[in-house]
Amino acid sequence: MPRPCAPRLLLAAVLLALAATAAASPANSAAAATDFIRKSCRATQYPSVCVQSLSSYGGSPPPRSPRELARAALAVSADRARAASAYVGRLSGARAGPVRDCLENMADSVGHLRDAAEEMGGSMGRAGSPGFKWHLSNVQTWCSAALTDENTCLDGLSRGVDPATRAAIRGKVVQVAQVTSNALALVNRVGPGY
Repeated sequence: MPRPCAPRLLLAAVLLALAATAAASPANSAAAATDFIRKSCRATQYPSVCVQSLSSYGGSPPPRSPRELARAALAVSADRARAASAYVGRLSGARAGPVRDCLENMADSVGHLRDAAEEMGGSMGRAGSPGFKWHLSNVQTWCSAALTDENTCLDGLSRGVDPATRAAIRGKVVQVAQVTSNALALVNRVGPGY
C-alpha cells in the first residue's frame, strides 16, 4: 500500500515558509528601504545629499512610506540646523551684527524644523481629510520658514564679516539649507496620490 502524501506536502509547505521568511530577511528589508530612499530623493533639488543624509539616518525601523521619509528628513534637518547653530554660536562670541543675526536666524530655523518634525510625527488623520490637510499645511509652512531663516542668515553675511568667518559659516548653513530644501520636497509628496 502506498504511503500517504501528507507528510511530503507538510514538508514542502514548511520549506516554502522558510524560503519566504529568508526572502524577507533584514538584509532584504534594508535593501528595500535604501531603494525607497533613493527613488524618493529623485524628486528633490539635491538628490545625492538626500540619499546620503537619509541613508545614514539612525531611525529604526527605516522609513517605508512618504510620510515616514518626510519625518526622517525633517529630523535630519533639525539635527543639522542645531549643529550649525551651535557652530555659529561658537564663532559669534562677543560679536554683534551679521554673525549674531545669523545665530538668531539659525535658532529660529531649529525651532521651525523641530515643530515640523513633531507635527509630521503626530496624528495627522486620514490622508485627504481636512484635518490631514491642515496638519500638512503647518508642516509645509514651518519648513518653508526654516528655509527662509537659513537664506536670511546667508544673505546677512555678505557685509561686515571677515572672509574666513563668512566662508566657515556659509559652508555649514548651505548644508542645512540643502537638507531643508530636500525635506520640504519630500513633505510636498505626502498625501493622496503618493
